[in-house]
Amino acid sequence: MSHLPHVPLVPRTALAALSALLLSALALASWGQSSAAQDPPSTASPPATQTPAPPAQPAKPQDQGSNSNAELSSHDTAPTFKVRVNLVLVRVVVRDPKGNVVQDLHKEDFQLSDNRKPQTITTFAVETPASHAISATSSIDADQPNSPATKAAVAALPQRFVSVVFDDQHMVMSDMVFVRNAANKFFDSLAPSDRVGIYSTSGQVTQEFTDNHDLLRKSLLGLLPRSPTQGIHDCPDMSYYEADLIQNQQDQQATSVAAQDYIQCSGLQGTAPVAQLMAQATTMAQSTAGMVVGREDSSTEYALRHIEQILRRLAGMPGQRVLVFVSPGFLTSTLHIEFSGIVDQATKSNVVINTIDARGLYTPDMGDIGDPYVNPNPATAGIRSMYATMAQTAQDDVLQQFSDGTGGTFFHNRNDIDEGLRQAGAAPVLTYLLGFSPQNLKLDGSMHTLKVSMARKNNYQIQARHAYFAPRHVVDPVEQAKQEIQEAIFSQDEIRDLPVDVHTQFFKTSASDAKLAVVTHVEIKGIHFLKVDGRNKDNITVATAIFDENGNFITGSEKIVEMKLLDTTYDKLLRSGLNLKSSFDVKPGSYLVRQVVRDSEGAQLAARNGAVVIPY
Repeated sequence: MSHLPHVPLVPRTALAALSALLLSALALASWGQSSAAQDPPSTASPPATQTPAPPAQPAKPQDQGSNSNAELSSHDTAPTFKVRVNLVLVRVVVRDPKGNVVQDLHKEDFQLSDNRKPQTITTFAVETPASHAISATSSIDADQPNSPATKAAVAALPQRFVSVVFDDQHMVMSDMVFVRNAANKFFDSLAPSDRVGIYSTSGQVTQEFTDNHDLLRKSLLGLLPRSPTQGIHDCPDMSYYEADLIQNQQDQQATSVAAQDYIQCSGLQGTAPVAQLMAQATTMAQSTAGMVVGREDSSTEYALRHIEQILRRLAGMPGQRVLVFVSPGFLTSTLHIEFSGIVDQATKSNVVINTIDARGLYTPDMGDIGDPYVNPNPATAGIRSMYATMAQTAQDDVLQQFSDGTGGTFFHNRNDIDEGLRQAGAAPVLTYLLGFSPQNLKLDGSMHTLKVSMARKNNYQIQARHAYFAPRHVVDPVEQAKQEIQEAIFSQDEIRDLPVDVHTQFFKTSASDAKLAVVTHVEIKGIHFLKVDGRNKDNITVATAIFDENGNFITGSEKIVEMKLLDTTYDKLLRSGLNLKSSFDVKPGSYLVRQVVRDSEGAQLAARNGAVVIPY
C-alpha cells in the first residue's frame, strides 16, 4: 500500500507534479489486485436496454487480465471520469427585504440569461450546511462489533473547514494589527468539530487545517505587511489606479496630471518651452504608467495564484467549506480572466468565499503613515487626492465580486471584525445552485455576462455571480481525464447516479496497526451494457481515498472491473448486485472515507462519503 504524505501549499508550477504523485499513489495502491470468473455459455439474450446488477461475492484474486473469455476481471488502468462539458454553475442566495434568506424556492422560480439570452436551467440543487455533513458508514470492529467508543468518536469528526486568508500584500500595518486582534477572538468561538487553516497571499504564512488554537494564534504572529512595491516612488509618482487610467483607459486628464508631476519632480521646469516640456513629460508619464501597471499586475497576479492554490487545498476537504478573505481590497486592472477563474473554481468546488474589508469603518486617507511620501507638486495635489479617494472606493469591488460570485457575504464598514470573522466562518443558511450548458459556445476566452432574476416580481435581493469567461481551447482528453479523477476523488459531493452502498470493517493487527476494509455494493440495475459478440460489456471504476481527522489524504486505491458477461451471469448480477472490496493498512484513529464509482458505457457516477474510527 502506497502512502502519500501531506504536502504543504505549493506554487502553481508544482500542482501538476502533485497531481501526478497522487495518481501514481492511487495506482500503486491497487497494483497487482486482479480477479476473474467464468460461467458456461448460454443462449439466453436479455434486452439490450436492460441493466445489470452487481455480483454477490467478491471475485477471487486471480490475474486473468489477458484472458479474453473472462467474464469479470479487475485490474489497474488509467482513470477517466464523466466530463460535464461547458457546464456553468451559478450559486444564488436570495434574501427578503429584511435580509433573511428565502427558502422553499424551486427551479421554476428562477430565470437565468447569458449575454441577455435566456438559458435553460438544466441542473438545480438546494444546499444547506447539513448537505455536506459527513455521516458514519456502517462500520464493524471485527474484534468488538458493538464498541461504543467507536460510535461516540464519530460525532467529533470535523464538519466544517475554514481557510482564513490574510491579504498581507495589500494590507498596511495598522490594518494588520487590527485584524490580528480580531482573529484571536474568532478562535474562541470555534466549535470542536471546526478545522481552520491560516494563509497569506504572499505565501509567507501557512498553517494547515487544525483544531489546535495555540497553533492558529502562533501563525498570526507571522503576519506582517509584505507588499513587494511598497516604498517605490517613480518620477512621476503614481498609484496603480492612476497608472491604470493612463495605460489601459487612455485617460487624458490623468495623463496630463502625471506629465505636470514629471516636470516638477524632474527639475526640468523652465528649462525649455512649455509645449516641448509637456510632450517630453507626457511620454515619460505614459512610460512610467506602463511600468507601474506591469509590476502591480505581477504582484496582484501573484496574490491571485496563492488564493487559487489555497482554494484547491480547501476544495479537497470534506464537509462544509468556506474561504474567508480578509483584505483592504485591490484593483484587478487587466486580470479579469484570472479573477473570474477563481470564482469559477470556487463555484464548481462548492466553496463559499466570504470577504471582510480589513479597513473596517474608515474614511479615505491620503497615504500610509509607514510610507510618508509627499507629492512635490502642490498644483496637482487636489486632483490626485481625488484619485486616491476613488481608488480606495474601487478596491471594494473585488471583495464584493468574490462574495457575490460564490454566494458569500461581504462584511464592510464595520469595526467589529471579530464578529465579521465569526459570521464569515459559517456557510450560508441556504443556497441555490443553478447550472446550464451554453449552446454554440465559442472558445475565444470572451466574457459572458450573467443575470439571475426571479420569474415573478418581488422585492427579493439576489446574490449571484455576474459573469464567466469562455474557455480558450478544448482540453486534451488525457489531461481532462487526470483532472476529472482528481476532482472526483477530492470533491465531497454526494452523487447518486448509481445505487451504491459503502460499508467498512476493521481489525487491529497490533497495538499500533490496523487493517481497514471498504466494501462497496453496486446495484447495476440502471447500468446500460453494450452487447458485443453475445456478451454484455461494461467497465466499473472504483476509486477509494482515506483522509485523516484533519482532512489530509492518507492513502487510496483504484481498480477497474471489466465485465464481459454472458446472459446467464448478467441475469444473476441483476438480482444479486456486485460486491467489491478494498483493504488498507492504517494506524488507529479517525478517518473519512471517500469512494467514487463510475461505469464506462453510461458514464454514470456515484460518490459516497463516510467516517470510521479505529480505537487506540
